[in-house]
Amino acid sequence: MSGSTSSHNGVGLRVGMTGGVASGKSTVSQAFARLGVPVIDTDDLAREVVAPGTEGLEAVRGAFGPEVITDDGQLDRRALRDRIFADPTARETLEAITHPRIEAFMAQRLAALTTPYAIVVVPLMVEVGWQDHFDRILLVDASAADQKRRVMQRDQLSAPAARRMLENQANADQRRAIADDIIDNRHNHTALQSQIAALDRRYRDLAARQSSPPFVPTGPSE
Repeated sequence: MSGSTSSHNGVGLRVGMTGGVASGKSTVSQAFARLGVPVIDTDDLAREVVAPGTEGLEAVRGAFGPEVITDDGQLDRRALRDRIFADPTARETLEAITHPRIEAFMAQRLAALTTPYAIVVVPLMVEVGWQDHFDRILLVDASAADQKRRVMQRDQLSAPAARRMLENQANADQRRAIADDIIDNRHNHTALQSQIAALDRRYRDLAARQSSPPFVPTGPSE
């Protein structure tokens, strides 16, 4: 599950947070941020690495053609999503472009921190196999029924579309198998905040006794 640690950089403990779609990761990460914990969201990094003017966006253009770029130089996410659904190999091509760059950005963010611990949100932790990048894996767990209801409300999806979205991700057992810690988001707000506060105390205690080696991306950034 988690990687070994030794004293090198300014982050005492790297905590990778994951969870299924609409499980409550944003709510939990915001609560940790209010406690003064740095939060790095790889969804944000994924947008940064293909921002206008980046070599990541140029790599996407080279792989998929100008039709996935809008007239104002932005990534056309809908066109790219359609390509990925139509071509099973397209997702692998995109991930080969974006994942090393996301890892490099993550390494830069972590290297710049001086903090007892940091949270790195990786929604598709199981799918991308990044659990070894972190000292502990925190799972935000919710019922499938709650996830389906939330994603239908959030994204204005039909029930069948929401169900397909859930089915395209790792299942709950797979996520639990890599987790060191689990936040149960099936209860009320008070219960959720209590779990977060307890984990904050635990992570600060663990961080006081160990620190992480610098995170080194596994792949090339080009």
